Parts: sequence; C-alpha cells; structure tokens
Amino acid sequence: MTAQATAFFQANGFLVLEDALTGAEVNQLNQDATRLCRNESGAIAGLDPAPPEESDEAVLSRTLCIHFPHKLSQLMFDVLAQKNVVDVLTSVVSPNVKCMQSMLFIKAAGKPGQAWHQDEDYIPTRDRSLIGAWIALDDATIENGCLWIIPGSHRPGILWPQTWHGDQRFDCSEEAGGFPYTEKDEVPVEVKKGSVVFFNGYTLHRSLPNRSQGAFRRSLVNHYMSAESFLPWQRPDEKTSMAMADYRDIVMVAGVDPYPQRGTADIAKAFVRASGNGGCVSWKTQEKQEYVR
Repeated sequence: MTAQATAFFQANGFLVLEDALTGAEVNQLNQDATRLCRNESGAIAGLDPAPPEESDEAVLSRTLCIHFPHKLSQLMFDVLAQKNVVDVLTSVVSPNVKCMQSMLFIKAAGKPGQAWHQDEDYIPTRDRSLIGAWIALDDATIENGCLWIIPGSHRPGILWPQTWHGDQRFDCSEEAGGFPYTEKDEVPVEVKKGSVVFFNGYTLHRSLPNRSQGAFRRSLVNHYMSAESFLPWQRPDEKTSMAMADYRDIVMVAGVDPYPQRGTADIAKAFVRASGNGGCVSWKTQEKQEYVR
C-alpha cells in the first residue's frame, strides 16, 4: 500500500487491488465453491442436495449466495488473512483487524443483483471501521453484473434510509435512498479475476443482474473491522445492552485482539440465500428466506 493508494481510498471510499490472488489460487477457490454447492463440504442450511448426475454448471446455477463459507472451506478460511488483503486492511483500518463474515456469490446468468445499500446497515461498528473485501473469482463486467459504486459517498457518514424497491432486477434486500447523488455519480467497477475491490462500510454500492449468455460472476466477499471496536451485531442475552454487545464469532487476521478475555465463539452456520423470483421465496410478498447467524 502506497500513500497514494491510501489517500485514494480515504477520498473515494473504495480501492481496487489488481492481481491480489494468483490464477491458481482463484481456480482452487472456484473448485471449492463447486464442492460447497454440491454439499460435499458439509451441511448448508437451505441448500438442496445435488444429484450425482447433475452437472457442476447446473448445480452452481441454482445458488445465488452462500453465507459463511469459511465455516466449511479451509481455503476460504485461509484467504481471510491473505497477505495482499491484510496489507491493505492494516493500512486503512487498523494494525489490529478482525473478520466476522464471508459470503460466496455465484451469480449465474439471469440471477439478480442487489440494490443500493451500505454495509454498515447490516454490520454495525462503533467506530465506522467496517470494510468489505470483494474478491473477483471471475472477470467482473457490466454485462455479468459487476459492482457499481458512488465514489466519496462514505464521507458524509450518513446511513441513508432503506425502503422496498419493488424492482425484480434485485434481490429482497431493501434499497437505500434519499441521498444527493444521481446516475452521473456512479461508476462501474470492472475487474479481472484475482482482483480485490475494497470498500468502506458507508460507501453506497450495488450490482445489477447477470445479463451475460451463460457466464458466471463468482466472488468471495469478506467483511472486516478494527479489533478495537465492539461489534453490536446481536445481543448475546437479554441482560446485555446493545451498547455493550460484542459479537465474538470472529477471526483475527492481523495484530492482536484487545479483548482476549472475551474469547471467541462458534455461532454462525453456513446457509444459502434464496435466489428464485428476484431473490425471494415469494417476491410479491417480500417473503424472505431467513436463517439465524
């Protein structure tokens, strides 16, 4: 990380690191992704077993996203602390960095995108240190549904209100709105496989559907934050206030844990996100497929 790259991230709320992973590393991750989708690496809630005769392509096409794949894949666990990724994190977050979530997006042709949102809406941090690392496992293009970002949208530090979008291009997640940006402000982030897109938890971003002819847009997205901050993702019990809640199903990827006395926990389990009918079980009624982390 150069001073110029750090300054770019601070100003724009995102940064692209090309060739962060080798072709061999990406191929191994894609092979593991196929094993996960075939239920060969352990039980995944909501994922139907794949018949042996069903092709890998057909199996992958049925799945939009697997949450917490690092719980079942050693390769995906190891990549949480991949050196090039950690170099960026320790430059823009803190010398002490923890990870709390991973998501494997398959996004076959025809699968929906996700409307405008900020990740801090879903993973709150007390010090605004949340950062996503979006690892491209295929070339990401406008045609197959790459990320779109509004540069600098993190700087106001505002979480914009979310409402139901009613747009079948997107999954069931609500859409952020009311912000002072237009289509002229958004930029597509087309990257080659092996690249990593880092973005601030307050940065507005979205993706559109995969409109390619049969191409996948696979990506592995991991979320990190400073280890100094509590993570009030959920209350551990009724006696603990949200102000003191600190979700401890974490993986330290750099530095030291300032709260070793709190220990760690194995809470989250792998589950698959619903992907039919625009990402919902019933798109018209906004019925979502939900599982406890």
